Amino acid sequence: MSYPKVKSVQAVDDHTLLIEFDNQQMKRYDVQPLFSSEMFRPLMNPALFRSVKVDQGGYAVIWNSDIDISEHELWSRGQAV
Repeated sequence: MSYPKVKSVQAVDDHTLLIEFDNQQMKRYDVQPLFSSEMFRPLMNPALFRSVKVDQGGYAVIWNSDIDISEHELWSRGQAV
């Protein structure tokens, strides 16, 4: 199955992302449940969390070379706005 690509992303608070997909739909995604995973714990730092950007091609949102969330996860678990 194919999923819409990420067009833009914005950190709206210390753990929520607002994602615009290339099909013009918007979703909110709460990253807080991922904090239980060691990989995502650095995102508890508000400055790092706000540095989120769209990966080249729109296949994920990324913070650095170690932390990313796929378009599939964002689309499937995000809440429609």
